[in-house]
Parts: sequence; structure tokens; C-alpha cells
Amino acid sequence: MMGPVPVDNAELSSLSSLLAELTKRVTTLADRAAGEQDEDASVELYGVERALTGASRRLDRLVRDQQR
Repeated sequence: MMGPVPVDNAELSSLSSLLAELTKRVTTLADRAAGEQDEDASVELYGVERALTGASRRLDRLVRDQQR
């Protein structure tokens, strides 16, 4: 039986950067939708932004924990 596979810190860091970029792009779209009075789209996009921000925090925490 094999033990746990170690997590690749470089891969985690890369994913964290990609997630941050994706979050910025979603925020830009949400802001644009809000500026155009498209409330349905802006509400949904801001919800996605919150979810991505939460995921980013969790991933960043994992990266920090792996470096200890």
C-alpha cells in the first residue's frame, strides 16, 4: 500500500496565480455588468467572485501550510 503523494508546491503556486487572474477577470465583468445596469448578471458574477476569492484563500493557506 502506498503512502500519501506529496503536493507539488510549484503547481499549487501556479494554480493560485491563475485563480487570482481569473478572479480579476470575473470582477471586471461584474463591474461592467453593474455599470450597464444588468443586475442579474452582476449579482451572479459577484457571487462567482466571492466563491473564487474563498477558493483562493483556501489554496493560499494550503501553499503556506505546505511550506512549513
